[in-house]
Amino acid sequence: MKNILVIQGGGRPNGNTSQLADAFLKGALEAGHKTEKISLNKFEVKGCIGCNACRYGKPCIQKDDFNKIVPKIKEADLLVFASPLFFWTISSKLKAFIERFYCIAEEDPNPPYGRYERYPVKDAALLMTSADDFFWTYEQAVSYYKFAVINYMGFKDKGMLLAGGCGDTNGRPQIDKTDHLQKAYDFGKNIYKE
Repeated sequence: MKNILVIQGGGRPNGNTSQLADAFLKGALEAGHKTEKISLNKFEVKGCIGCNACRYGKPCIQKDDFNKIVPKIKEADLLVFASPLFFWTISSKLKAFIERFYCIAEEDPNPPYGRYERYPVKDAALLMTSADDFFWTYEQAVSYYKFAVINYMGFKDKGMLLAGGCGDTNGRPQIDKTDHLQKAYDFGKNIYKE
């Protein structure tokens, strides 16, 4: 059994991204994993300001909800980043959340790739939704995820589900008219299948 934490970076409470995350969690729960979803619509997480207080043994100076989430991050085996596509990348709420991992990193005397810190070793996955479904729709978002979360922080990639064509951005969610919810359920159910 794995401990799976989904961080939903914005979107409408019952929108496409929320439905996709819920389908993933349903599959993971049915596979016997412990699951939880945190919506950043309900938590205030400000972006890192680079003050480096955390590098000198002090708590993060940002007065927001990130520290409430830190224990859940540390307990999780898998962090699933779920976001609607905003301006061709992940939401600003989710990016701010990822930036704040800086304050839970530890000093690394022998850092790979020139970085100065070591992050908790976690598995990671990406769930995204969008109205568009072109071959390039998710290029920027995938690049950020792979560079920042996988390559730099060193998380182990467990895969991505990029759910394009979920309806007009001005209209009601239409993910239920696609096969993305079934794919998300299968992804969650089989993510740790041997």
